[in-house]
Parts: sequence; structure tokens; C-alpha cells
Amino acid sequence: MSGKLRLDARTVARARRLAAAAGAPVVDLARTHTTVAVERATLRLAGVTGADPDGIPWVNRLVDAVAADTGLGHGVVLPVFDALTRDGHADLTLLAQKAAAGSVRFVVPPEGKQARARRSAAAAIGRGVARIDRRRRERDRLVARLGDPPRRPWIYLIVATGDIYEDIPQAQAAARAGADVIAVIRSTGQSLLDYVPEGATREGFAGTYATQENFRLMRAALDVTSREVGRYVRLTNYASGLCMPEIAALAGLERLDMMLNDSMYGILFRDINPIRTFVDQRFSRQIHARAGIVINTGEDNYLTTADAVDAAHTVTVSQLLNEYFAHEAGLADWQLGLGHAFEIDPDRPESFRLELAHALLARELFPGAPLKWMPPTRHMTGDVFRGNLLDGFFNLAGMLTGQGILLVGMMTEAVVTPWLSDRDIALQNVHYVQRAAGNLHEDFTPGPFIRDRAAAVLREAVELLERISREGLLAAIADGTFGIMKRPPDRGKGGEGVAKREPDYWNPTENLLRTAPPAERKPATG
Repeated sequence: MSGKLRLDARTVARARRLAAAAGAPVVDLARTHTTVAVERATLRLAGVTGADPDGIPWVNRLVDAVAADTGLGHGVVLPVFDALTRDGHADLTLLAQKAAAGSVRFVVPPEGKQARARRSAAAAIGRGVARIDRRRRERDRLVARLGDPPRRPWIYLIVATGDIYEDIPQAQAAARAGADVIAVIRSTGQSLLDYVPEGATREGFAGTYATQENFRLMRAALDVTSREVGRYVRLTNYASGLCMPEIAALAGLERLDMMLNDSMYGILFRDINPIRTFVDQRFSRQIHARAGIVINTGEDNYLTTADAVDAAHTVTVSQLLNEYFAHEAGLADWQLGLGHAFEIDPDRPESFRLELAHALLARELFPGAPLKWMPPTRHMTGDVFRGNLLDGFFNLAGMLTGQGILLVGMMTEAVVTPWLSDRDIALQNVHYVQRAAGNLHEDFTPGPFIRDRAAAVLREAVELLERISREGLLAAIADGTFGIMKRPPDRGKGGEGVAKREPDYWNPTENLLRTAPPAERKPATG
């Protein structure tokens, strides 16, 4: 028995073994396949930039041209760098432009004639990885100089206007008002675009497009505000959808600090092909690991479609799977912002005690992880006074159970996109609870009700993992196990962008990402 919940250590260990057994075949699948997004991310690290007059990135044009000539299963690295070194093109972006015009033909060079292309590719991609390393060291220096937020949990607040130049002053104002993490929500539907838009954008829909230039602008602005407020303000965006690996690469290159990066969210809630998603998420997490980025997972979304009590064990199962996939990709515990949420029907008797049981279970299962605690949304009715009270109880639960990252709840949830004044009131709620509760978690000792509920959820999670390990994770997803969404492995968007690796497939990025990473600095968010 261990911790406040007195969880059985053997049951916890069994749950992790089962999660590994369920996840291993999916990892094997990811290791033996590639996607257009993985190949594009590789070429972005190698230096391909820009877009054609229609706004389609040159990296898309280049990968499409290679795939048309050689197929995707060999990878694009050797054909691209063979053409670059053989024909004397000035750089990769110029090569992409010529390929789009149809003036370049690609081949997979025979084994005896690959050495020059391999050297050139490894050097170019290595320069991209070195830039990520520099940005990580830059973050470490800023945190050492300015400091982390002085209390836990870190306050996470969302900005989303559609216009990056409007987002910036709002984000800065939020940081001055006490936000520690700024999340810029992406424009609706961007997860289903199979390309990353270019440049600074001023027109989005319920969010702002994730682009490299938008990342750069927001990071630079928050660096200014970090110096002003005397603490390092972190920036979050979304590495999910059809361009997950590319956005992860751009995040590393522009020093983002956290990224939404769940292993199953795109499958369940965007109907993206499961194999495409698992291949892309593994590569994206390898980049996050190297960049020192904290990932945020999306278990809270399950509870917007399934009952938060009946489906509580599916959240635990997903957290354990996300942990396994993350560790396999090289992420450390301090980089695992595993998600969960305050979504039990408030009219249910003992609802707050149940919330505490679920939140404390997550905290004790993952003691080294900066858990991301999500506010009520499903049962927000439009009554702003009731909503503010619910958010207060959510904030209190986060303090009592030692959560690492707390997303600020809005009393106007389900009514309007929050006004600045709504955010001010919501931040006042968080600050009051933080000040008043202090280190209340040190004095909080749960009784039998909470301990028994947590043990029951863990038992149900083990039972579900036993079934998944027998039947397979892809079958469980197809059956609607998570979030009651049924997603078979041969369906979904983006499946045409997946290819099985040929025996001669070559991409040096994975080895470069795993070789001699910089010394890790562990933020104390757990």
C-alpha cells in the first residue's frame, strides 16, 4: 500500500505491464510505417521553408513529387538528397520549387551510390536538431534567470481571437494578470488540413492558425512580458491532427514550451486514420523529447461524450497508455502533462468527493508528471453564477490533490467566447483559492469513500487493459471503448498518406534525435 489512497502497489504495477503489452504492437506498427507528415517534418528540419503562390508549402510539393516518382515507402530523404547532390541545386527549397514545376525526377539511388546523399542529409537534418537544442538551452537560461512561477499549480489560460496581432496583447495582459502558461487555440478545422499554413495570420475561426511565424511572434512577445513580470511565461499550441510531426518540429525550432499531443485524440474526435495518428504521434513525441517540451494529453475530452463516473476507468487506461507511448518515444516523467477533468454531473450526490477520488488517483499513479487539470464544460448551463461556483470547486480540487497545471475555467463557458473581463473574474477565482488554500493538500487525508472509489476505478482500468491486451488496442478503438467513438483502423482521414516502410527505408532523424541530447532541466510542476 502506498500514498494517501493506499493503492495496492502490485495492482499499479500490473496496470503498467498491461498498458505496455497493449501499446507494444502499436509501437511496432509505427516503427514499420511512415507518413507524408513524418517525411515533411524531416525536410523541415533539413531546412525547407516557404510556400507557393497558392499558400501550399514547398515541403508538401517536394514530398508529393518524390512520392509520385518513387513511392513513399523508401522515405523521401535519399531521393531528395541524391537529387540535391547529383544535380547541384543551391538548396532544398529551390529543389522543391523545381520539383513542383516538374523539372526534377527522383530516384532511390542504388546502395553503392548513397554515401554522398546520406552524408549531406545527416548534416542538414543535424543542423535542424542542433537549432532545437539551442532553443532548449535558451529556455533553460531564461528560466534560470527569471524563475518559474512561485506556486503550484501553474495557471494555464487560453487566448483565441483568430488574429495573431490581437492574440499578442491579450496574452501579455493575461500574463500580467497572473497566467503562467498561454495557450493559443488553433483555428477550427486546422487539424484536418494536410499542410501547415505559412506566415502571420489574421483570419481564423474560433482560434488562430498554428504557423511557424505565429509561433515566433508570440514567443518573442511573451519573452518581453516574462522579463516584465519576473517569471518565465510558457507558450502552448497544438501538435495534433494531420500535421502533428511538422507542428512539433516548428514548435521545437521556435521554443514553444508545451504542446497538446494526445495519442488518440485525433482518432476519436477528428476521425483521423488510427495508423496515421500513431505513426505521427511517435515521431512528434521524439521531437518533443529532444526539445524539452511538456506534452498535454486529451483524456478530458472523453468525459465530454461519456459519463465521467461510468467512464472514469477509461481515462486511467488512456493515461497509462499515453505514459507508455511517451516513455517509449523518449519523454521523461516531467514532460507528461497527462490530462483529466472536473466533469461529473454536479447534481449527482457526492459529486465533489468523486472528483477528489479521480483527481487524487491520477496524482498518485503519476507522481512525477505535471498533470493537467481541466475545468467543467459539459455541465455548464449558461448560469454564470453557478458556473463561477463550479469553477471555484474545480480550483479547490486542484489544490487539494496537488495538480501541476490548471486550465482556468470560464463562467461563460457554453455562452460566448470569453471576454477579457470574464478572464479577469476567472483569474480572481483561481488566485483566491490558491491564496486561501495554500498548502492545504498537505493536510488533506481522504477517508474510506474516496479511497474505495479510487481503488474501484483502478480495478476497472486493469480489467479493461486485460481485454485490450488480448484483443488489441486498434480493436478497442474500433469498438468505441474510448469516448464512445468507434474508429476502425482502415477508415478515417489521412489514411492515404501512410506507407509501409520498404526494406531500404532510410531516415536518420530518429537516431539524431536520440543521440546525445542536452542535459535535461526538470521544471518542478509535479
